[in-house]
Formats: sequence, structure tokens, C-alpha cells
Amino acid sequence: MSVVKINVLTVPAEQRETLEKRFASRAHAVENSDGFEWFELLRPVEGTDTYLVYTRWRDEESFQAWMEGPMKAAHQGGAGEGQERPRPAASGSTLWSFEVVQQAAPKGA
Repeated sequence: MSVVKINVLTVPAEQRETLEKRFASRAHAVENSDGFEWFELLRPVEGTDTYLVYTRWRDEESFQAWMEGPMKAAHQGGAGEGQERPRPAASGSTLWSFEVVQQAAPKGA
């Protein structure tokens, strides 16, 4: 069964727009990765400063390959020669890991 990785990001209110723009500029960066199944960026609507970055993978090996390859490269780049890398928009991050043991989809989907 698939695995789900949820990156829990603490994002101060003044950094929300920055975070969302950065994710939008990286749109489709993960979609061609072997074993990738789904992505969602979840914005909090009340009472929290926590964003959730939901990804679903065929297996743990697919996720680890992405972490060590494309994701690592994307997070090390971003600044031109002589420029500083932009500061992170999130003030904290925790990675949650789950195995999918049951699932359902709408009938006919």
C-alpha cells in the first residue's frame, strides 16, 4: 500500500503569502517523480499557524529517492551566484509518516 508524508509547517501570518508563492513557483516539480501519487498544500482556516504539505507515494523507497534527488537539489538551489538564499517562510517543520491501510473513493471514480 501507499505511504503518506505530511510536512507540518509553522508559518507566521506575515509569511503565509511568501510560502504559498514559493510552492506555486515550484508547481509540478514533484509530479514526474517515480512513485509520486498526490500532492496538496493545505492552508489553515482558523486558530492555527500550521500548514500541512500532503504527499502520497507508491512506497517509502520512492519518497526517499525524491528526498535525496529532486527535493534536495531544489532546496539547495534558488540563489544566483553571489546572492543569499531566501530565508525559509516557515519557522518550524515536522514530518509525519503514515501507511495507507484503508481508502475509499466516490462511487464511479
